[in-house]
Amino acid sequence: MAKDLVSFQLVKFLEARGVDHIFGLCGHTLIAFLDALKESKIRYISVRHEQIAAHAADGYSRGRGCQVPGVVMTHLGPGMTNAATGVAEAGLNSIPMVVIAGDVPTCYFGRHPHQEVNMHSDASQYEIYRPFVKRAWRVDRPELLPEVMDKAFRLAVTGRSGPVLVDIPMDIFEMEVDTRFFEQRIDNFPELPRPALGEKAAEEIAAMLAEAESPVLYPGGGVISSGASQALTELASFLDIPVLYTLMGKGAIPDDDPHAVGMTGFWGTEFNNTLAMNADVIMAVGTRLSEADCSSWYQGETFDIPPTKLIHIDINQEEIGRNFKTEIGAICDAKLALEAILAAAKRKYPAGVKRPEMLSRIAEAKKAYRETLVGAQKSEQFPMRPERILKELRDALPRDGFVVADVGWNKNGVGQQFDIYEPGTFVAPGGLCTMGYGPSAALGVKIANPDKKVVALIGDGGMGTNVSPFATAAVDGVAVVWVVMNNCAFGTIAGLEGQHYDHQFGTTFTRGGEPYSPDFAAIGEAYGIRGRRITRACDFKPALEEALSSDEPCVIDVRMENAPVVTWGCWNINDMYRRRGEEKPWRQWQWEDVEPWYMKELREQKSKAREASKAVQAGKRLKAPR
Repeated sequence: MAKDLVSFQLVKFLEARGVDHIFGLCGHTLIAFLDALKESKIRYISVRHEQIAAHAADGYSRGRGCQVPGVVMTHLGPGMTNAATGVAEAGLNSIPMVVIAGDVPTCYFGRHPHQEVNMHSDASQYEIYRPFVKRAWRVDRPELLPEVMDKAFRLAVTGRSGPVLVDIPMDIFEMEVDTRFFEQRIDNFPELPRPALGEKAAEEIAAMLAEAESPVLYPGGGVISSGASQALTELASFLDIPVLYTLMGKGAIPDDDPHAVGMTGFWGTEFNNTLAMNADVIMAVGTRLSEADCSSWYQGETFDIPPTKLIHIDINQEEIGRNFKTEIGAICDAKLALEAILAAAKRKYPAGVKRPEMLSRIAEAKKAYRETLVGAQKSEQFPMRPERILKELRDALPRDGFVVADVGWNKNGVGQQFDIYEPGTFVAPGGLCTMGYGPSAALGVKIANPDKKVVALIGDGGMGTNVSPFATAAVDGVAVVWVVMNNCAFGTIAGLEGQHYDHQFGTTFTRGGEPYSPDFAAIGEAYGIRGRRITRACDFKPALEEALSSDEPCVIDVRMENAPVVTWGCWNINDMYRRRGEEKPWRQWQWEDVEPWYMKELREQKSKAREASKAVQAGKRLKAPR
């Protein structure tokens, strides 16, 4: 009977599962694991804060198309609580991740050894993660670890992907185990069929889309993570259907495709939201239909469901019918669903469907919107206009380059104005919207794609949360280019506060009454990477091109005007803000309201506008050949 230390058998298991990088931070519970990793072919990426490890592992998985889980190693207590935000962000965005956490020795459970969490039950630190992981295990016997690890890696990537936690007491790492326990599990790779769409349902959906007057395809992040972008694009082309998308669905179709329209919701454009509202059939795929994308679900702002008929396809049954009345719901994989619908459409309508009038309207609207940006994109003012920063970044970045955003202008502005051409090359925090996500996630994206250009587009608020990704980049040679859009503020919140309360208390950075910001370029140089501080608008693009061509980590600090992202949709927090003594109609859900989602007069106004728009379009559609 062969025996080996659990720590070495665990590393062997991870190697066999294809793990090539682990992101983590040391602690006394993990030293035995580090000892085993030292001689492994797995590359250990050491960070300076556990939240960075989680975000980097998230970015790594997204950089690999969400087909493999990112792996995080963290210490107990503060290590786990520090990592929790990054793990929760991954959970709300359906990013596969395996978290390996050290714990107190089993013999000390309940005695309150150093850093034990046991406020409500003994050795209960793993329970901290239960609200945002798919499952949390604590392994109390060495023989159980291989079975748990096997389950963890499979669960992370099946169904709705997400993070899992394996909590291992430190003495378990040090124990000897019969190697047969690991050998039984090390090559357990069963084919796990993904749920597909039946032929009858596919034909029914294809008919609804083909015969609708104003259909819309509406992909979310699930289309990208399932590898369904090609099927989506082919379906849009075959049936000539416009494609709107959620923020997380940006990149599901190339933005220069004639069927691609843009993002909806609070940060969507007027044309995009109007197109969605006037649709008679919408097929949402791989999306939760979340608040910002749907204008807080107010009827007549982005969607008008009903009378618009909703087809909702998602891997998670809980999402179907959650926020809107659903005509057809399907619980299945996005790629298999879109392929089945495309095949059904080709059988039923072999010549396809042509809607040239719609494509012409899309092209005109996109051109008109781009023209509204030209003045700001060419402005020589300094601090720079954010529109120029985005335009010059798009000009300098290759078509397959990655943009990793944080929260604020760098995410919402990209959603509106920045064309994405390849699926998965736009990486941003969605569900949890964590400030500080981008600087760290970019490390993982670049490590997963060493031959691609990766730019982290970050506000100074987000960059200030943790600058130590610079250290990891310097040590490991991770050639990310950080562009800090520096407006000396938590810009989005400052804008909301100024709009509703006429001040920006607690949201702007000042020193002695003047705008203040650290010199992030100097900070980068102090960490050992290249740094460049921009002082003129004309210097930004050359500095960016030089940084991208150098293939070295670099930070570019560029002062930017704190200009708001123009919004056409609705976010009901704006209906809730009110100053003392202000009389303001609310559109919150009041239980006693007869029409709880909207004011009656607003409904009437929107209905009249919709009918007028439909009448105009009906006249145009009569001329559209099929």
